[in-house]
Amino acid sequence: MHFGSPVLHPSCALIIWLAAVVGVQFVGYAGLAVLVVVAVLLTPRLVSRWWAYVWRARWLLLSLWLILAYNTPGEAVRDLAWAPTFEGMTEANLQAARLVAMLACVAWLFLRLGHDGMIAGLWGLLQPVRCMGLDIERVVVRLSLVLEHLQSPPEKGAWRRMLAAQPLPAAGQAVLHLRLTPWALRDTLLAAASGLILMGAAWL
Repeated sequence: MHFGSPVLHPSCALIIWLAAVVGVQFVGYAGLAVLVVVAVLLTPRLVSRWWAYVWRARWLLLSLWLILAYNTPGEAVRDLAWAPTFEGMTEANLQAARLVAMLACVAWLFLRLGHDGMIAGLWGLLQPVRCMGLDIERVVVRLSLVLEHLQSPPEKGAWRRMLAAQPLPAAGQAVLHLRLTPWALRDTLLAAASGLILMGAAWL
């Protein structure tokens, strides 16, 4: 059984993704490389989508790198007043690598679940908080509309209408159908393993 197989519960996939996204904040280059290699081996199709995400985030990556490289105290390169610091560049490189690894996790999640799987997974994760009075139906419906909107390019001139406080035409399904998958023992084991790996990464 592998993570790309259809037997993985959507909520379990979300738990694994959350553990990976949080875990990348505690590991170095070796841990990031292992995470990316595992994701690519399990879902080779994510490479093209991952590259598309990285390309879209190129300005964010550049901005992050410049901010960290120039605002981290340390020794300036060649003692130039306008140059970044060695410590800043070290931190900037690591944070940029972490962001790229996170984008790989996002690509895996969307390829693994898709629109319907994301909704079903969130529905399953929110079930325990229903007793607290949270209207999970409304949350899931809103997320479904957001995901559907993100998949379609905005209309030309839509930003002008938003600035003018003019409502955009609403689109989406009139009825939301959820395909619920039964939670299995393997999902419990994978979720527990993800939690243990996350705690191990944080401890180290």
